[in-house]
Amino acid sequence: MLASQLPVLIVLLCLGTVAKISVVRSGAEAGALAQLGPAILVPDRFRSAALLCCAVVEVVLAAGLLITAYPIFRWATVGFFAMSTYVLLELRRRRPDAGCGCFGEVSSAPVGRRSIGRTVALTGMAGMSVWAEGPGWLAFAHPSWEYVLVGVAVLALLSPEIETLAERARYRAPCERSRGPAENVTLTRLRSSEAWQAHESHLTTAEPYDSWRELCWRFFAFRNHDEHDVVFAVSLAGRRPTVRVAVVGSEDSKPLPVYKPVSV
Repeated sequence: MLASQLPVLIVLLCLGTVAKISVVRSGAEAGALAQLGPAILVPDRFRSAALLCCAVVEVVLAAGLLITAYPIFRWATVGFFAMSTYVLLELRRRRPDAGCGCFGEVSSAPVGRRSIGRTVALTGMAGMSVWAEGPGWLAFAHPSWEYVLVGVAVLALLSPEIETLAERARYRAPCERSRGPAENVTLTRLRSSEAWQAHESHLTTAEPYDSWRELCWRFFAFRNHDEHDVVFAVSLAGRRPTVRVAVVGSEDSKPLPVYKPVSV
Protein backbone atom coordinates (compact mmCIF):
# COMPACT_ATOMS: atom_id res chain seq x y z
CA MET A 1 0.00 0.00 0.00
CA LEU A 2 2.81 2.43 0.88
CA ALA A 3 4.31 2.11 -2.60
CA SER A 4 0.96 2.25 -4.41
CA GLN A 5 1.24 5.96 -5.28
CA LEU A 6 4.80 5.85 -6.61
CA PRO A 7 3.64 5.26 -10.22
CA VAL A 8 1.27 8.24 -9.98
CA LEU A 9 4.00 10.50 -8.58
CA ILE A 10 6.53 9.45 -11.21
CA VAL A 11 4.13 9.95 -14.11
CA LEU A 12 3.02 13.38 -12.86
CA LEU A 13 6.60 14.54 -12.35
CA CYS A 14 7.46 13.44 -15.91
CA LEU A 15 4.39 15.19 -17.33
CA GLY A 16 5.34 18.38 -15.51
CA THR A 17 8.87 18.16 -16.92
CA VAL A 18 7.69 17.71 -20.50
CA ALA A 19 5.12 20.50 -20.22
CA LYS A 20 7.59 23.05 -18.85
CA ILE A 21 10.24 22.24 -21.45
CA SER A 22 7.59 22.52 -24.18
CA VAL A 23 6.68 26.03 -22.97
CA VAL A 24 10.31 27.15 -23.12
CA ARG A 25 10.94 25.51 -26.51
CA SER A 26 7.82 27.09 -27.97
CA GLY A 27 9.50 30.47 -27.56
CA ALA A 28 6.82 31.90 -25.32
CA GLU A 29 7.15 35.63 -24.79
CA ALA A 30 8.15 37.02 -21.40
CA GLY A 31 4.63 38.37 -20.96
CA ALA A 32 3.20 34.87 -21.28
CA LEU A 33 5.76 33.43 -18.86
CA ALA A 34 4.86 36.18 -16.41
CA GLN A 35 1.51 34.44 -15.96
CA LEU A 36 3.05 31.13 -14.89
CA GLY A 37 4.61 30.12 -11.58
CA PRO A 38 7.48 29.72 -10.77
CA ALA A 39 8.56 32.05 -13.59
CA ILE A 40 6.54 34.88 -12.07
CA LEU A 41 8.79 34.90 -8.99
CA VAL A 42 11.98 35.88 -10.86
CA PRO A 43 13.02 38.79 -13.15
CA ASP A 44 12.06 38.66 -16.83
CA ARG A 45 15.40 37.46 -18.17
CA PHE A 46 15.47 34.48 -15.79
CA ARG A 47 11.92 33.22 -16.36
CA SER A 48 12.77 30.59 -18.95
CA ALA A 49 15.68 29.42 -16.79
CA ALA A 50 13.37 29.15 -13.78
CA LEU A 51 10.98 26.86 -15.66
CA LEU A 52 13.87 24.75 -16.93
CA CYS A 53 15.33 24.51 -13.43
CA CYS A 54 11.98 23.33 -12.09
CA ALA A 55 11.76 20.78 -14.92
CA VAL A 56 15.23 19.45 -14.09
CA VAL A 57 14.29 19.03 -10.42
CA GLU A 58 11.15 17.13 -11.42
CA VAL A 59 12.92 14.75 -13.77
CA VAL A 60 15.67 14.05 -11.21
CA LEU A 61 13.06 13.25 -8.57
CA ALA A 62 11.15 11.03 -11.01
CA ALA A 63 14.32 9.13 -11.94
CA GLY A 64 15.29 8.72 -8.29
CA LEU A 65 11.87 7.39 -7.34
CA LEU A 66 11.83 5.04 -10.32
CA ILE A 67 15.23 3.35 -10.11
CA THR A 68 16.22 3.62 -6.44
CA ALA A 69 14.77 3.21 -2.97
CA TYR A 70 16.99 5.86 -1.38
CA PRO A 71 15.10 7.90 1.23
CA ILE A 72 16.75 11.13 0.04
CA PHE A 73 14.72 11.10 -3.20
CA ARG A 74 11.49 10.33 -1.37
CA TRP A 75 11.99 13.01 1.27
CA ALA A 76 13.03 15.45 -1.46
CA THR A 77 9.74 14.69 -3.27
CA VAL A 78 7.80 15.43 -0.09
CA GLY A 79 9.71 18.70 0.27
CA PHE A 80 9.16 19.58 -3.39
CA PHE A 81 5.37 19.26 -3.19
CA ALA A 82 5.24 20.95 0.23
CA MET A 83 7.21 23.88 -1.21
CA SER A 84 4.89 23.91 -4.23
CA THR A 85 1.94 24.27 -1.86
CA TYR A 86 3.57 27.27 -0.18
CA VAL A 87 4.39 28.86 -3.58
CA LEU A 88 0.80 28.46 -4.75
CA LEU A 89 -0.52 30.04 -1.58
CA GLU A 90 1.84 32.98 -2.12
CA LEU A 91 0.83 33.27 -5.77
CA ARG A 92 -2.82 33.32 -4.85
CA ARG A 93 -2.19 36.04 -2.28
CA ARG A 94 0.19 38.23 -4.29
CA ARG A 95 -0.83 37.54 -7.89
CA PRO A 96 -4.37 36.12 -8.03
CA ASP A 97 -4.33 36.46 -11.83
CA ALA A 98 -1.37 34.09 -12.34
CA GLY A 99 -1.52 30.37 -13.04
CA CYS A 100 0.47 27.72 -11.23
CA GLY A 101 2.37 26.59 -14.35
CA CYS A 102 2.36 23.04 -12.96
CA PHE A 103 1.79 21.60 -16.42
CA GLY A 104 3.07 24.48 -18.49
CA GLU A 105 0.77 26.73 -20.46
CA VAL A 106 -2.22 24.44 -19.79
CA SER A 107 -2.04 25.54 -16.13
CA SER A 108 -2.45 29.24 -16.91
CA ALA A 109 -5.79 29.60 -15.10
CA PRO A 110 -5.60 31.55 -11.82
CA VAL A 111 -4.57 29.48 -8.83
CA GLY A 112 -7.60 28.20 -6.95
CA ARG A 113 -8.43 25.86 -4.12
CA ARG A 114 -8.27 22.82 -6.40
CA SER A 115 -4.69 23.49 -7.48
CA ILE A 116 -3.63 24.01 -3.88
CA GLY A 117 -5.56 20.92 -2.78
CA ARG A 118 -3.75 18.89 -5.45
CA THR A 119 -0.29 19.81 -4.14
CA VAL A 120 -1.45 18.99 -0.60
CA ALA A 121 -2.67 15.60 -1.82
CA LEU A 122 0.61 15.01 -3.68
CA THR A 123 2.55 15.89 -0.53
CA GLY A 124 0.58 13.26 1.37
CA MET A 125 1.05 10.69 -1.39
CA ALA A 126 4.79 11.37 -1.42
CA GLY A 127 4.84 11.00 2.38
CA MET A 128 3.28 7.54 2.07
CA SER A 129 6.10 6.42 -0.22
CA VAL A 130 8.90 7.34 2.22
CA TRP A 131 8.60 4.04 4.09
CA ALA A 132 7.81 1.91 1.03
CA GLU A 133 10.19 -0.92 0.19
CA GLY A 134 11.90 -1.26 -3.16
CA PRO A 135 12.29 1.14 -6.10
CA GLY A 136 9.42 2.59 -8.06
CA TRP A 137 9.75 0.23 -11.00
CA LEU A 138 8.56 -2.61 -8.75
CA ALA A 139 5.35 -0.66 -8.12
CA PHE A 140 4.91 -0.39 -11.90
CA ALA A 141 5.57 -4.13 -12.32
CA HIS A 142 3.15 -5.13 -9.54
CA PRO A 143 0.69 -2.26 -9.10
CA SER A 144 -2.03 -2.15 -6.46
CA TRP A 145 -4.70 -1.10 -8.91
CA GLU A 146 -7.37 -0.20 -6.35
CA TYR A 147 -5.08 2.30 -4.61
CA VAL A 148 -3.64 3.62 -7.87
CA LEU A 149 -7.11 4.31 -9.22
CA VAL A 150 -8.11 6.07 -6.01
CA GLY A 151 -5.06 8.33 -6.28
CA VAL A 152 -5.74 9.07 -9.95
CA ALA A 153 -9.40 9.86 -9.22
CA VAL A 154 -8.49 12.28 -6.41
CA LEU A 155 -5.96 14.11 -8.58
CA ALA A 156 -8.40 14.24 -11.51
CA LEU A 157 -11.00 15.92 -9.30
CA LEU A 158 -8.39 18.45 -8.15
CA SER A 159 -6.99 19.23 -11.63
CA PRO A 160 -8.61 22.23 -13.42
CA GLU A 161 -6.40 21.48 -16.44
CA ILE A 162 -8.79 18.70 -17.47
CA GLU A 163 -11.58 21.21 -18.02
CA THR A 164 -9.17 23.53 -19.84
CA LEU A 165 -8.15 20.79 -22.26
CA ALA A 166 -11.77 19.77 -22.81
CA GLU A 167 -12.76 23.37 -23.61
CA ARG A 168 -9.87 23.75 -26.03
CA ALA A 169 -10.83 20.53 -27.78
CA ARG A 170 -14.44 21.72 -28.16
CA TYR A 171 -13.69 25.33 -29.13
CA ARG A 172 -10.42 25.23 -31.02
CA ALA A 173 -9.48 28.74 -32.16
CA PRO A 174 -8.89 29.16 -35.90
CA CYS A 175 -5.35 29.77 -37.05
CA GLU A 176 -6.07 33.44 -37.76
CA ARG A 177 -6.93 34.05 -34.11
CA SER A 178 -4.42 31.75 -32.42
CA ARG A 179 -1.28 33.20 -30.87
CA GLY A 180 1.02 30.98 -32.89
CA PRO A 181 4.74 30.39 -32.30
CA ALA A 182 7.04 33.26 -31.44
CA GLU A 183 8.85 35.11 -34.21
CA ASN A 184 12.25 33.58 -33.43
CA VAL A 185 10.76 30.06 -33.57
CA THR A 186 9.18 30.78 -36.95
CA LEU A 187 12.50 32.17 -38.22
CA THR A 188 14.24 28.98 -37.12
CA ARG A 189 11.70 26.92 -39.05
CA LEU A 190 12.27 29.12 -42.10
CA ARG A 191 16.04 28.53 -42.00
CA SER A 192 15.52 24.75 -42.07
CA SER A 193 13.35 24.89 -45.20
CA GLU A 194 14.33 24.17 -48.82
CA ALA A 195 13.19 27.63 -49.91
CA TRP A 196 15.68 29.24 -47.55
CA GLN A 197 18.53 26.98 -48.64
CA ALA A 198 17.84 27.85 -52.28
CA HIS A 199 18.10 31.61 -51.66
CA GLU A 200 20.43 31.89 -48.68
CA SER A 201 23.61 32.43 -50.70
CA HIS A 202 22.02 35.38 -52.55
CA LEU A 203 21.02 37.29 -49.40
CA THR A 204 23.11 40.17 -48.08
CA THR A 205 22.39 39.22 -44.46
CA ALA A 206 20.88 36.32 -42.56
CA GLU A 207 18.68 38.63 -40.50
CA PRO A 208 15.46 40.08 -41.95
CA TYR A 209 15.13 43.84 -42.21
CA ASP A 210 11.37 43.56 -41.67
CA SER A 211 8.80 41.03 -40.51
CA TRP A 212 5.07 41.02 -40.00
CA ARG A 213 2.11 38.71 -39.60
CA GLU A 214 -1.00 38.45 -41.74
CA LEU A 215 -3.65 35.90 -40.76
CA CYS A 216 -1.98 32.44 -40.78
CA TRP A 217 1.31 33.62 -42.28
CA ARG A 218 4.40 35.35 -40.96
CA PHE A 219 6.47 37.24 -43.52
CA PHE A 220 10.21 37.94 -43.44
CA ALA A 221 11.80 40.42 -45.84
CA PHE A 222 15.48 40.26 -46.88
CA ARG A 223 17.57 41.91 -49.59
CA ASN A 224 19.73 40.09 -52.08
CA HIS A 225 22.90 41.24 -53.84
CA ASP A 226 20.85 42.65 -56.74
CA GLU A 227 19.08 45.01 -54.32
CA HIS A 228 15.83 43.09 -54.76
CA ASP A 229 13.54 42.15 -51.91
CA VAL A 230 13.30 38.45 -51.07
CA VAL A 231 10.14 37.84 -49.06
CA PHE A 232 9.52 34.53 -47.32
CA ALA A 233 6.05 33.54 -46.09
CA VAL A 234 5.95 30.90 -43.34
CA SER A 235 2.67 29.25 -42.44
CA LEU A 236 1.84 29.30 -38.74
CA ALA A 237 -0.25 26.13 -38.94
CA GLY A 238 1.18 22.67 -38.33
CA ARG A 239 4.51 21.34 -37.15
CA ARG A 240 5.96 21.26 -40.69
CA PRO A 241 4.89 24.65 -41.99
CA THR A 242 4.63 25.55 -45.65
CA VAL A 243 7.24 28.10 -46.78
CA ARG A 244 6.80 30.27 -49.85
CA VAL A 245 9.18 32.82 -51.33
CA ALA A 246 8.94 35.71 -53.78
CA VAL A 247 11.66 37.96 -55.24
CA VAL A 248 10.35 41.47 -55.75
CA GLY A 249 12.25 44.05 -57.81
CA SER A 250 11.79 47.80 -57.73
CA GLU A 251 9.94 47.66 -61.04
CA ASP A 252 7.39 45.30 -59.45
CA SER A 253 6.68 47.64 -56.55
CA LYS A 254 4.26 50.51 -56.73
CA PRO A 255 3.92 53.25 -54.16
CA LEU A 256 0.84 53.15 -52.00
CA PRO A 257 -1.81 55.69 -52.95
CA VAL A 258 -1.97 58.83 -50.85
CA TYR A 259 -5.37 59.42 -49.34
CA LYS A 260 -6.71 62.72 -48.14
CA PRO A 261 -7.17 62.58 -44.37
CA VAL A 262 -10.72 62.70 -43.19
CA SER A 263 -11.73 64.09 -39.83
CA VAL A 264 -14.21 61.95 -37.90
